[in-house]
Amino acid sequence: MNAKTYLETPRRRTFWLALAAGALLVAGCDDSAKQQTKVRAPAAAPAAVPQFVREPLPFPAQPANLTALEPGPRPAIDVLVERVRKSFEAGQKKYKAGEFDKARVDFDHAVDLILTSGFKVDVDPRLNDLFDQIGETLHSYEVNAQANSEDEDTGTPAPIDELADMTLPPGDPRLASKAEEELIKVRHDLPLTVNASVLQYLSYFTTTRGRATVEHGLERAGRYNTMIRRVLREEGVPQDLIYLAQAESAFLPTAVSRAGARGIWQFMPFRGQEYDLDRTYWVDERSDPEKATRAAARHMRDLYDMFGDWFLVMAAYNSGPMNVVKAIERTGYADFWQLQKLHALPKQTQNYVPIIIALALVAKDPSLYGVHVQAEKPVLADTVRPGHPISLHLAADASGADLDDLRMLNPELLRNITPNDSSFELKLPAGLAPKFQENIQRMPTDKWTSWRLHAVESGETLSDVARRYHVTVLAIQNANHLEPRAALPAGFLLNVPTPPPAVRLLSYRVKRGDTLEGIAERYDVTVAQLKRWNNIRGASVARGARLRIYAGGDPVTSSRGKAKSAQAASNAAVENVSAGNAPKGVLQHHVKPGETLYSIARAYRTTVSALRASNPFLGDRQLEAGDVLTIQR
Repeated sequence: MNAKTYLETPRRRTFWLALAAGALLVAGCDDSAKQQTKVRAPAAAPAAVPQFVREPLPFPAQPANLTALEPGPRPAIDVLVERVRKSFEAGQKKYKAGEFDKARVDFDHAVDLILTSGFKVDVDPRLNDLFDQIGETLHSYEVNAQANSEDEDTGTPAPIDELADMTLPPGDPRLASKAEEELIKVRHDLPLTVNASVLQYLSYFTTTRGRATVEHGLERAGRYNTMIRRVLREEGVPQDLIYLAQAESAFLPTAVSRAGARGIWQFMPFRGQEYDLDRTYWVDERSDPEKATRAAARHMRDLYDMFGDWFLVMAAYNSGPMNVVKAIERTGYADFWQLQKLHALPKQTQNYVPIIIALALVAKDPSLYGVHVQAEKPVLADTVRPGHPISLHLAADASGADLDDLRMLNPELLRNITPNDSSFELKLPAGLAPKFQENIQRMPTDKWTSWRLHAVESGETLSDVARRYHVTVLAIQNANHLEPRAALPAGFLLNVPTPPPAVRLLSYRVKRGDTLEGIAERYDVTVAQLKRWNNIRGASVARGARLRIYAGGDPVTSSRGKAKSAQAASNAAVENVSAGNAPKGVLQHHVKPGETLYSIARAYRTTVSALRASNPFLGDRQLEAGDVLTIQR
């Protein structure tokens, strides 16, 4: 079916108008298509994110607090560099000694020194180098210490990025006869064929590296095979399109391409939105296996309505329908193999269709190609509707599930907290829903995103629990209405107030094919933030460049603001304590404008949870100037 015939029906004319408007420029995972087309797609609607993520980072033209560094004849920048280096080196020593928590304190202090100084990091090469070193070390810290687990899911690199970019030698001709014999024997509902391009990838998949790629994907496919084939059948598209998902992601729901495509079917943001895949600050349904499969099937069905050829459908899924339409118009051929021969499509797309065909051939008779697969079994799950946002940590505590299992069952969650959506369905390992429903009732719903449940072990004391969760004994007592020195039987469930996670500084080195949009998508930040944090003025970034990325919030709020507020709280604390109005062991703090519970907690070396527990009048409301807080010492 050509484009002219396609326009003849009203529904399809609407689809074409969407194409012409640029809404369907890029599908699947390819980022080269965006570079080859002259029509720009409209920007995707911004995800709903907290206000602090959207706030600008206002660096002053001149350092605002040079005197705070050190008075005297030495240049303030020299003093700053020296202090940052000392803090960083102290952290490195502790890090190498395995004291990760102590090292993190020093690293955070070094970053705070820079961010609160008023200097831009690029004002001095020494400062810029130190900032980069800190970023790389913090990234290594996070990997080794497995800290700050509340950060967003940054995804796994998508296999198609590497596969489609390959330049392979001619295929082994001995495989051609095997593959042709296989085509006669096995069932298939796509027009599979064997030619030189397909043979190249068939040969690659018999190498050690290529075989591993196929085996890992086919083994993982066992989790989703039944579901995917059911959905493809319900949507009326060929079952063999399942191998498109093998090529795109090797069935990894968390796969993210360089261009920012995500999920098993590698949807770009605007394409997912077009097929009703919700994308917010908390959830990205492109990573929901079943929802994304249904969206992919409907998209491919629409593409077939347009092109009437499954090879062209696969090419359009990869590079975007407009690229295929233009290639047909330029050459006069509505045949993928002719378009490939004339190099009328992007290189990745020319390889894309042969990859899928080769994968289908291998998957239908793995032993013929020396591939050995032990398919994983589908994961059985219970579904619950919490009705309120809840952290996966707490869900694991309440149900007895492993945290990694919860992440695997709920890959659409970008963070370890479910969205504020009463209809959201959380998946738990099969059989654990009753235990979850029973135990979660022990905790107030307003604490579900910040507190933990802890089952007391034999011989364990409140002090042991407090040290484990980095909170005070008093905070645990107040949260559970316990008397001092109360005996706790083994198995007793404790509500544990936990402090909020901190912002994390990452360092990312730009790789070939990376785009600012793709990097921003992977770390769930905006392109504007990437540009602001790294002083980027253009629309692209050079390969090999090192980018600073703040996971979990903007440094203007998380570091600079906290430091100033903490200092104000410290000053106020001195005034309040010196007044001598509070009895021994209990202090009172009069809240001043600009102070927060977090800044006050830092000043008094306690936690926000402990402050709330000691001041029940706060309830769920925000702190206000003039409030008088009771602080247990």
